[in-house]
Amino acid sequence: MLTREHAIAELDFRQGTIRPDRLVRGSHRRYLRYAEGMLRVYAEGIGATRRALHRAVHELFAREPDCPITRIDAFCKLLDDVSTFRTDRHGAAAKLRKEVFRLGAQFHPLVEQADRFFEHDHREVKRQIAQRLGRSWEEIDAALFADIPEFHRLEAFQGYASPAALLARYNVAQVQVALYSATQMIIWASDDFKTILRYAKLARLMHTIERVADGGYKIILDGPASQLRQTRKYGVNLARFLPALIACQNWKMKAELNVGRRGWPVRLELSSRDGLSSHLPSPDMFDSEVERKFAEKWGDQPRDGWELVREGQILHDKQKVFLPDFTFRHASGAEVACEIVGFWTPEYLAAKAETLARFGQHPILLIVSQVAQGRMPVMDLPTVTYKTSIKIAPVLEQLARFVER
Repeated sequence: MLTREHAIAELDFRQGTIRPDRLVRGSHRRYLRYAEGMLRVYAEGIGATRRALHRAVHELFAREPDCPITRIDAFCKLLDDVSTFRTDRHGAAAKLRKEVFRLGAQFHPLVEQADRFFEHDHREVKRQIAQRLGRSWEEIDAALFADIPEFHRLEAFQGYASPAALLARYNVAQVQVALYSATQMIIWASDDFKTILRYAKLARLMHTIERVADGGYKIILDGPASQLRQTRKYGVNLARFLPALIACQNWKMKAELNVGRRGWPVRLELSSRDGLSSHLPSPDMFDSEVERKFAEKWGDQPRDGWELVREGQILHDKQKVFLPDFTFRHASGAEVACEIVGFWTPEYLAAKAETLARFGQHPILLIVSQVAQGRMPVMDLPTVTYKTSIKIAPVLEQLARFVER
């Protein structure tokens, strides 16, 4: 993703809105040609330094009046993101510099052309140093600063599917940068509700859900100012979630942002009709490694008559909605919702406890990590605790009691 230094946005404090930079087909059609050129620079630039690649990209826009430097730098960052650069992991460059500077110090100062006052021609000194080190000066010069990002050399370029795909990625990336400052995101969805929620959970976003009058759902995702005040990590998670939301259908979103040094409140509004595009693989079936390992351990076959189903039901209580992580279905027809609580903040645990209490009339089995259990309000629900992984035996023991009831 881009960093804050790459952000371009139009702020309207009277209306209280923010509009991230966007390239559109009409007025920016010529950018397809630029995008094609940028992809060619990287595709043909294997072995070139990052600095040389960035300079070549900047040169493409030398005669373009409507392209700020920040936008060009953003393109370079997006191209770097799909590239593999050779880095100096073992510190060879620093060792080489130390040796070269040690050998060259005795010839100081070096000059372009030797004369009677300054007799050390830099070309001759380089030749002598190369001879001492048993390497050509070209090889030494290429490796001398290999530990500095600007001089990392391109090894592979995965690229984008097309020039249009690069421009589409830029448009989404600018919205993502804006979301770094989000304090809350609200989504109204219908068709892909489960997919949106799954992606939100994969992004480790804490959420509440309400059912709305038209049969859809309102999903509230809290940002860093309301939950994790001491870190920006949550804002980054909101940004990472955005491409997944864009890949879904029939949704609209409003995000509340605090921008600038004074934290001016503005809003960012988007919908599935705004033309942003995203290409992502299908979401992972599970929201965490704990859930994945538990499902794999349980297997596809029933245990003691119980079948494990991923997100098998949606529970409603008036306008509130609860989507459990798993559903256990018994051969007798009984169903037990299962909710797993792993990662947490105090606010999240309080909200989770409130939701579970509200849906307490439904059969629910709670599985809680030992760390979270000590900080979670006491719940009058059958509970299984785990340390690093969920054991099946205590789960089956609790499920058997549901059948007895």
